[in-house]
Amino acid sequence: MRKHPYTQLLERKRTWTPVKPTKGEVRSGAEETIKRALAIRHMELPVGEFISQGLERTVPSAARTLLESNVKDEIKHDLALGYIVDAHGADPQAELEALRLRDAWITHPDHTITKALVAERAIFFVLLPMFRFLGDAALRTVSADISRDEQIHVATNSLVCAELGLVPSNSLDKLRKATIQWVLQPLKENTTDKYLDKKFWLDASDRLMYEGKAPQFSDTKAARMPAFFEHANTNLPQYA
Repeated sequence: MRKHPYTQLLERKRTWTPVKPTKGEVRSGAEETIKRALAIRHMELPVGEFISQGLERTVPSAARTLLESNVKDEIKHDLALGYIVDAHGADPQAELEALRLRDAWITHPDHTITKALVAERAIFFVLLPMFRFLGDAALRTVSADISRDEQIHVATNSLVCAELGLVPSNSLDKLRKATIQWVLQPLKENTTDKYLDKKFWLDASDRLMYEGKAPQFSDTKAARMPAFFEHANTNLPQYA
């Protein structure tokens, strides 16, 4: 008997534990953008709350266990990214602006599962590769671990939205654009390094939103990951 897609997704999960890293060097020219991207971690817990609120509404019963597990993942992501911020330091102004964006997402009237899907697919899926290409060893590692979770989250929320007939509103799409544009504002366009090119990341967000894929991220399959001998054990996550 074939397993339900929600069961298959739940079985794909891998347990990992965030650790406190040491600070490394991020790509020159990306420092302010990385600080803004890290400030967006304030949306991790609200996304978890979006899912929790969705559980209080009519969601497919087969998805309930998986969705509850996904909520726990968001708490872990917030902790892992918080450790990165502790190591690198925060930009107070960016933190305040990110909190204002977070509040706009919380108060937006779209269904909570729809908001979670858009945030994860068209924002988090842009910022995570950014951490891998522009961040230090610890950011690359955390990005890879969170990405594995988020792939399952997006697949889950896509299935739920399809079952419930939910689609994002135009105003939610505008909020998505405003959020990613704020993160990328410090970058310039048409630089010699595509990973420092604002348009590269904006286009990726648009394609993830409208097509569900971003071919420009094919490099992430071979993105440079830190070898175990590159840095101290404190920078390596603990896996079950």
